[in-house]
Amino acid sequence: MMPRPVTVGLNGSPASLAAADWGAREASLRDLPLRLVSVWEWQPFSYAPLAGTERPEQWSQRLPEETATELRRRFPGLDITTDRLTGPPPEMLCRAAKESELLALGSAGLGPVAGFLMGSVAMATIAHTERPVVLVRADEQADDASAPAGSGETRPDADGRAVVLGIDLSSPSDEVIGFGFEAAAARSATLRVINGWNPPPHVMHGIGGDPHWRAEATARAAETMRSVLAPWCERHPAVAVVEEPGIGRPARLLSEAGAEAGLVVIGRRANPRRPGPPRIGHVAHAVLHHCPAPVAVVPSA
Repeated sequence: MMPRPVTVGLNGSPASLAAADWGAREASLRDLPLRLVSVWEWQPFSYAPLAGTERPEQWSQRLPEETATELRRRFPGLDITTDRLTGPPPEMLCRAAKESELLALGSAGLGPVAGFLMGSVAMATIAHTERPVVLVRADEQADDASAPAGSGETRPDADGRAVVLGIDLSSPSDEVIGFGFEAAAARSATLRVINGWNPPPHVMHGIGGDPHWRAEATARAAETMRSVLAPWCERHPAVAVVEEPGIGRPARLLSEAGAEAGLVVIGRRANPRRPGPPRIGHVAHAVLHHCPAPVAVVPSA
């Protein structure tokens, strides 16, 4: 059986090129092939050249091929394929994701602090796909310092930054936890596991301000976290795990931790029985908009 690739969706923006670089590194770390795809459907925000005789559909064919040429130079030995898909971008990207280990997309940054400018294509893809999607900021550039001088190559070695995993202790997801442990293992990185929760307002205005109550509540959460993570720690004994339960908004805690992380992993409940359009959840939505690190959104039942 052929391994599923790491797939990157390209649209020519700086953010999507940063996602291609991230995807190449991830494929190398996981020993998987890399697939670069562009989607052709006329859009008013297209990055296609406005001058010259080249038609946008020709440009969309050339984009993944040229990107692959550059990545093959920097990642020799990496198996890279390219495709130009035709149709509505969210639908085509979801189809590509279904055949992949994960899908990486670019997300344009508003600035060094402001977070993500999320496009409708990325949000729709995250909400509908059944596979993990990683959003990469435009300024998430490769660090070539680890490459030998003059080699022109980029090594996929881990950079020492931790993987941050956000979990819901009330209903922990095997898919989300498993993805976090696998990502940390591939990078030989520390796994920081974060659970944040806010007591109801009436509690915070009462005993919630008592430091002894807060300490006891945090200790109970820590005990639950250790119990939830114990089987995963046994499966991945080489992964160093730091447990960080705390009182506070989960999105804020995760976004702050992302400032020093190589990857942040969060979940999205995919419930096909729930009426209405698919949703990504308010915590995932906030993290995607404010976390400076690449964010992996992992769907779970």
